[in-house]
Amino acid sequence: MKKTSVFTVAAALLLSTLLVASLGAAGQKEAKVLNFALSGNPDTLDPHKTSGTLTFQTLKSVYDTLVEPDQDGKIVPALAEKWEISADTLTWTFSLREGVVFHNGDMLTSQDVKATFERIRKKEIASPKANEFAAIKSIETPDDLTVVLKLSEPAVPLLASLASGWGAILPKSLIDSGHDFTAQPVGTGPYKLSEWVRDSRIVLDKNPDYWMKGLPKLDQVVLHIIPERSIQVQGLISGQIDISYIIDEEDVPLLGGRPDVRIEKSLTSLIMVMPMNCDNPVLKDLRVRQAINMAIDKQKILDIAYGGGKVIGTFLDYSNAYYKDFTDLYPYNPEKAKALLAEAGVGSDTVLEMFLPQNYPPHVKAGEMYQEMLSKVGLNVKIKLVDWSTWISDVYREARYDLTVIGHTGRLDPDGTLARYGSKEGRYVRWENPEALALVNKAKITAGFENRKALYDQVLEIMAKEAPFVFLGSSYRRVGLRKNVTDFRMTPMLDTFDFRWTDLK
Repeated sequence: MKKTSVFTVAAALLLSTLLVASLGAAGQKEAKVLNFALSGNPDTLDPHKTSGTLTFQTLKSVYDTLVEPDQDGKIVPALAEKWEISADTLTWTFSLREGVVFHNGDMLTSQDVKATFERIRKKEIASPKANEFAAIKSIETPDDLTVVLKLSEPAVPLLASLASGWGAILPKSLIDSGHDFTAQPVGTGPYKLSEWVRDSRIVLDKNPDYWMKGLPKLDQVVLHIIPERSIQVQGLISGQIDISYIIDEEDVPLLGGRPDVRIEKSLTSLIMVMPMNCDNPVLKDLRVRQAINMAIDKQKILDIAYGGGKVIGTFLDYSNAYYKDFTDLYPYNPEKAKALLAEAGVGSDTVLEMFLPQNYPPHVKAGEMYQEMLSKVGLNVKIKLVDWSTWISDVYREARYDLTVIGHTGRLDPDGTLARYGSKEGRYVRWENPEALALVNKAKITAGFENRKALYDQVLEIMAKEAPFVFLGSSYRRVGLRKNVTDFRMTPMLDTFDFRWTDLK
């Protein structure tokens, strides 16, 4: 397996070298090409049809949105220069920038915005986030640079949805022609797709017509598909890779003393969890879910599998303004876990299958630790490694699993994280709680931070007590960069890469 991966990476890197040479010859100067290690393949390149972080990490460079978060998480203008919301909050008017060009040469107009938001809500598109745009009753385009969204009810989280990857604006001409966005994305972003060779590379070329003056600074970004962290590290050491964003704590001694590499460490807004499928007859029993929570030494898994972090007890990270602490609800108590399992009549003859995304080594390590800890209280857990596309289809979309391990990215509004939880068919844990669902829906139409927080506090408490997940914590991220890489940014809360300002000195 590793030999194949090394060969694939070597071939991809050789090709990128050839691309650099050709770009340099064409421009009479050496092109700036960033080689980035991506941990797996996107499941699709259609922004409306995915929930995959890898997809949005790729497409952040290809598409723009009407509004976007700045480095502090504040929502600011992007394709829309400004916007106004009526006093009754049911009319949202956006003024578009003039002169923005799609990668296919089309000029951005209000018709593209209208076609985009009509598309994401169509049943045949089957967008996993169509519900976030459901409050849009109609879309008016009084002129080419004005878009008016008419809402059927107040929708406080809508602005955050417009700033998310699902808010990516597509050209109307290609929507109308039935263009295949799954493999050929076309946006207004700083880079345009040159090629995608599955399991090898994604090549993004600079968009010379980008609307932000002086950006992007790089001529090309090559995303090399390298699931194995050790190969990413070797690429970083050799200089064939400029950035790796999944550096493990055990890599620090190898990289830390090198003058040509630096490591940037930060606490993420990722929420590391072990989801439990409540459709499973065993996991449907609250006592079993409580026992599983008490069998887990959360800080130990954070420290060993994820290189440290902060334990949380709910579905928002601790830096979120809406966070409420429930870490003491299910403390580490293996003996209590055994008693609960005995009470529920569950023993080692019950087999639970844990699906792990193999392209994320920290999740695999965490899964192995979960397995060991659960075995000590009498639970028989079998591990099944799957690729990312299989995890998205079988686990996240179809809920064909018992246990899994994953990290949820933060969202700009709590509704993005909590919407549809409590609805059995709405989320992959298949947890049903009408009270929680009603509270989430009420918060969606409620104005004012304090009013919304009071509602979300109740939701988070119900989720913490009902335990459809093991809420592990937020981990540290270690990004390895060559010393000549400057201004690499990640989008706050959304865990996507922003290469607009990145440069090679």
